[in-house]
Amino acid sequence: MPEAHVEAPTIGSVLLAGVLLKMGSYGLLRFVIPLFNDANYFFLPFVYTLCIFGIVYTCCTTIRQVDLKKIIAYSSVSHMSFVILGLFSVNIVGIAGSIFLMLSHGIVSGGLFFLVGCIYDRFKTRILFYYSGLVNVMPLFAVLFFILILGNISFPGTSGFVGELLILLGVFETNLFVAMASTFSIILTAVYSIWLYNRLVFNKLNIAYFSVFQDLTKREFYIGAIFCILALILGIKPNTFLSLLDYSLYSIIEFK
Repeated sequence: MPEAHVEAPTIGSVLLAGVLLKMGSYGLLRFVIPLFNDANYFFLPFVYTLCIFGIVYTCCTTIRQVDLKKIIAYSSVSHMSFVILGLFSVNIVGIAGSIFLMLSHGIVSGGLFFLVGCIYDRFKTRILFYYSGLVNVMPLFAVLFFILILGNISFPGTSGFVGELLILLGVFETNLFVAMASTFSIILTAVYSIWLYNRLVFNKLNIAYFSVFQDLTKREFYIGAIFCILALILGIKPNTFLSLLDYSLYSIIEFK
């Protein structure tokens, strides 16, 4: 998937992160979990092992990336491992958190890919080494990117916080060790997200490679603002979406 994101245009990356990645988790939710209840319990340790490995390994891999799209792509893999973890938490709270995190991930990752595409259109490179101090010349980009980075960290007040909190609450009821191991990834997520924002936006402006800078246009700002507003609304008032799941989840899933 990271290679697909690197080769895809901006709109392709947004669609891949916002829509296509959710098809696999939707298939698990809609078909695998309701139809194969006994098999779900039998393979639960194996699924938990894959999820923890996926969460921690991809977080560590993200830290050493230098391509902006690869950083967000590997981050997406980590968040989708969290989604699978919640789907197999065998309780309604965890599954509701997975669905919420799927929605949040589509908004946050889609917005991050869009903003990375904006600066790629200007400077024709995604290598982090060439960027520094963009807050001095692109303040609108810095503000929108900051809000979406907070959503990627799952900071309280953003949509990612609600989804991951519900998943962890659901997994704590099922397996304490798995919940504690997956909680460790929150620290790693904060490490690479804050490092990315600090390296890209702050520090001294790098003028050795670029001489012309342009902030977001009105159209780009409005599109990016939509992603940020949705992430904040779902983080501040999550019941606007969670209330729709109360009866639909019980109609889809029955636990023994």
